[in-house]
Order: sequence, then C-alpha cells, then structure tokens
Amino acid sequence: MSLAATTRRAAEEHPFLVTALRAGVVNYTGAARFLEVDGETDAIATALRRYAEELPAYECESRDVRVRMESGVGPVGAAAGDTGADDALVSVGGTAFGPGAGDRTAIVAAGAVDATALAETLQRLSIEDIEPAAAAVGAASMIVVVDRLEGANALRAVEGSLERVPTER
Repeated sequence: MSLAATTRRAAEEHPFLVTALRAGVVNYTGAARFLEVDGETDAIATALRRYAEELPAYECESRDVRVRMESGVGPVGAAAGDTGADDALVSVGGTAFGPGAGDRTAIVAAGAVDATALAETLQRLSIEDIEPAAAAVGAASMIVVVDRLEGANALRAVEGSLERVPTER
C-alpha cells in the first residue's frame, strides 16, 4: 500500500481529523506526527494536504426545528412497574422513557432532524459534559433524555447544535 493510501486510512480512523481537514484548520505537520504511519513526517504531511484537497468542504446549515423541554420523564412500562409503555417518548435497548414522576428531562426536537443532527447534538452535549440517559431520532423527531438538573443547559446545547449541522459527513 502506498504512503498516501496508508495516510488516508490512518486519518479516517480519527473522524475528528477528517472533519478538521475538511474545514481547513489542520496543522499538517502536527497531524502527521499524531498519526501512526511509518514514513517521513514531511511526506505524510504532504499526503494529508493532498487528501484534504480531495475532501468536500466543511459546510453547515441551520435546521428548521421546534425544540421543547418536557420535565418529569422517567422509565415507563413493565420494567418500571407501569402498565403504559404506550406513553413512552423513546425506547432504547429495552428501556422506555415517558412522562410521569421521573427525575429526567426530555429535549424534543421536531422538524428537519436526522442521524447527522443527532450526532452533532450528542457531540455538543459531550462538550458541555452532559451525558444523556437515552437518545434517538426518527420520523422528523429527535429526543434526548437527560438528568432533570441538566435540562436547561441541554436545551441550549441542542438548539445550538441544530443551528450548525454539517451538510455532509
């Protein structure tokens, strides 16, 4: 395999690096040192520069969504001792969350949402040090369930993330 192909493969193992290459904000020599590729740093940096030129530009768009917060969310269904899993806002891995007397808050976004919007939202929540209990997207809605005390900060993070969603990953 050529040095260029090896460098591309190594870069693709780090999605943040590919995003930075697309955005044009990479120190190529620093990135070459970071990657575990056998070869001269200058040659690896050149391969990264050429790879970046082939990638689509990093562009973002604002999504047309309505975001709301619903407090008092908790586990519902047979596992929680309830009878009504039909009221669930989201169900992930056998755990359903819905309205009731729970200690969580659901951030619900309705409109132009998809997996890319959810990925951007989860990344933004991670940066804000907010760990969701559950998250899902489908049929023009996205739901993120967080601790009740993190609700307001999570709402702002979700709104902010949906203002700048990458148009292509």
